[in-house]
Amino acid sequence: MRRYQYHRGDRLIVAHAGDNRPMLEGIKVVDLTSIVFGPYCTQMLADLGAEVTKIEAPGIGDAYRWAGKPAASKGMGPGFFAINRGKRSLALDLKQNDDRERMLDLLRDADLFVVNVRGKALERLGLDYESLTAINPELIYVHCVGFGQDGPYADLQAYDDVIQAASGAASLLPRVDGDPRARYLPSLIADKVAGLHAAHAALAAIVHKLRTGRGQHVEVPMFEAFTGFILLEHLGGLTYDPPNAPAGYERQVDPDRQPFPTSDGYISIVPYTDASWPKVFAVLGASEVLDDERFADPASRFANIGGLYREMARLTAGFTTQELLEKCHAAQLPAQAVRDLDDMLDEPHLAATGFFRSRSHSTEGGYREMRSPFTFGDYEMPELAPPPLLGEANGEEPGP
Repeated sequence: MRRYQYHRGDRLIVAHAGDNRPMLEGIKVVDLTSIVFGPYCTQMLADLGAEVTKIEAPGIGDAYRWAGKPAASKGMGPGFFAINRGKRSLALDLKQNDDRERMLDLLRDADLFVVNVRGKALERLGLDYESLTAINPELIYVHCVGFGQDGPYADLQAYDDVIQAASGAASLLPRVDGDPRARYLPSLIADKVAGLHAAHAALAAIVHKLRTGRGQHVEVPMFEAFTGFILLEHLGGLTYDPPNAPAGYERQVDPDRQPFPTSDGYISIVPYTDASWPKVFAVLGASEVLDDERFADPASRFANIGGLYREMARLTAGFTTQELLEKCHAAQLPAQAVRDLDDMLDEPHLAATGFFRSRSHSTEGGYREMRSPFTFGDYEMPELAPPPLLGEANGEEPGP
């Protein structure tokens, strides 16, 4: 059996391939984040076996504890449940000397400090990077910020709505439906995307530390992370200098490329390649549509793709969703029913893969947990402790 070993401070960590020990065993994370951006990052680290101690303000804790209706206890809302499993909660008032000293004790032995407090406040508390590296030179300091700290927005506050507005995301729906009102995408998408970036940056910094023995400062700005995410396809013609077309990916902002109506709901059918069009209209029992000169060859179909989508919408209304699903899958056409959020617990594929797990919480009773989506051939993801009550770890001995 192959053996791996590395030093963490004065300790030698030894692991064996296939021993199913937590992948990030021995990695200690101090988490001074709230809402979604930072906690989503540290949730992924906890899922992989890191020891995460969540620092919260006494009395109110992470503001996301109050998102949604709790089952029993105040401050234990469903949003908090989704991204705080497996963490310890320590309630500390960092303006008080004793609590700040306990925080510093945690950081002396930590591998990562993940924080989304703005820089000036951290300096006042003595929790800035320079101060902490004086007590822990190998610390990885992951600063989750709203905007890159070398730009004019460095000190501004940032939340998901603000970043959707600043990144151009709030202009996407008007491009699709012609309604000129700017609108947010109905998801905390900027927070979540930035959290993913923070997690993989933290993991890269861990690998770097294992290889070199050095910690470092890591800055993860939500604005830059989400702007890159949105403009991946939507930079469009602005990619070139000079531009050769407007911004926006035409396929994504096409008003006709939407779920198609059926007699009992809606369905998504994606004829992604030109070779799919004959299959689509054969399934819909209307192959003659492609005899129209507007759709007679690939170039014409590309130029008149909105007309093809409108023909599809006219025809799909004559079928049930299930009929079309069976026909499309038999013809090797990508298709799925449009499901309502309230129906997701009954989704058959998710049920078969065990995506939702039934758990029990000491105060909230039964609840459902969404498992991490990835799997490993040489490692089984552990079942983590439920999300913590505020200050649940305060009576424990200092240190994770």
